[in-house]
Formats: sequence, structure tokens, C-alpha cells
Amino acid sequence: MSATSPTAPGAGAPAADTPAELPAVVTASRAGVVECPQCAAISPRSAAGTACPRCGAALHTRKPDSIQRTWAFLIAALVLYVPANILPIMTTGTLVDRQTNTIMSGVIYLWLDGSYFVAGVVFMASIVVPIFKLAALIVLVVSVQMRSTWRPVERTRLYRMVEAIGRWSMVDIFVVALLASLVRLDALATVTPEPGAIAFGAVVVFTMFASLSFDPRLIWDTIDRHDTRTDR
Repeated sequence: MSATSPTAPGAGAPAADTPAELPAVVTASRAGVVECPQCAAISPRSAAGTACPRCGAALHTRKPDSIQRTWAFLIAALVLYVPANILPIMTTGTLVDRQTNTIMSGVIYLWLDGSYFVAGVVFMASIVVPIFKLAALIVLVVSVQMRSTWRPVERTRLYRMVEAIGRWSMVDIFVVALLASLVRLDALATVTPEPGAIAFGAVVVFTMFASLSFDPRLIWDTIDRHDTRTDR
């Protein structure tokens, strides 16, 4: 009497669901479902254009007019970025001195004053981060419009990085408070915000809206269409 042992792989007929027979990636589009942007509930694809049965939010397979709205916010942010860095952001004054600073002049002043850490934070938050966000979003939008299949995983990670930075975008607004440290505040000191602060705040808001408007799933739509044509 011999015990029955399971058939070793390759010894007999292959199983019905071997990994080679399964699709490499099953997207929501291929699965025929749509996800609610608010509560993440899964609904049939036919529910697109209606309300989510759980929370009532509008269901869409893709964000409506994603590219157009992203470009609109990006252009607005680019236009305002110039006055945000050229116009003075704050004026500080005492009875014996009065000084008006732009973002860059404030960074230079802090550096020369020996406040290297504060100068580095202001430079990163006010100069490097906004430029990175604008450049990254432009690359993402242009690549989607060109229907590029170039490095979709890296582009998706780039978008996630922009989103992660966006959570801290309001740190840029605190540049005004950091520049206030240029003067030892006392009863005779004054700190006056200038038009550059308004322009800079608008840049932060518009880049955040641009990030929220962009739909990263558009990156993979081109890949899906390319794979579909290849499989035929």
C-alpha cells in the first residue's frame, strides 16, 4: 500500500491557474471596477458618472479634465513665481534701521549672520521645493500628453514624491515668520508683509491644486493600450 504524493511541477498536466497564464498586472480598468476618491469603495465600472453608494461622492474612472486643470494651475503658479521672488516679501524696521527683503536676500542675510540652519531651511522651502514641484509636474503632464511609455514606475514615484512634499508646502508660508527673525522684535520694532508674500502664498496654493488635479492613472493608460495592442 503506497501513499499518494502530489504531482511535482512539470511531471504531469499543468494546473489550470499557473502564474504564466495569469495577467502580469490587473488594473481597475481591466477588472471593470471604479474606486471612490473619498471612501475608496469599489463599484462596477458602469457606476462611473453616478454617486458612490457609500458616501455619495461623484464616481469617475479618471479625474475630469485632469490635464487641462493641471496646466491651468501650473501656468498660474509659473506666472506668480517671478514676482514672488522679485518683489519684497517683508519689511522690518526699528527707530534706527529699516530693511526690505526678498526671499533670496533674506537667505543671504541669514547666512552672513551665521544662522546657517535657518538659511538652509528657507532656501530649501522657498526656492528648491517650488522649482522641483513645478518641474516635476510639467514632466508628468507633458509625458502623459505625448503618450510616453517611458519609465512609468519612476514617473509614478515622482508623483508620489510631489504629493508627499505637497503635504509640507505650507512650510513655505512660514518664510515670513523666519524673515521676521532678522530683527530682534521689541516694542519699537515693526514687521510689515509685502506683496511678495501674497504672490508666494499663491504659488504654494496653485502648485498644490495642480498636484491634486493631476491623475497619475493616466500614466498607466498608455501602458495598458500598448500592452493591448501587443497582445493582439
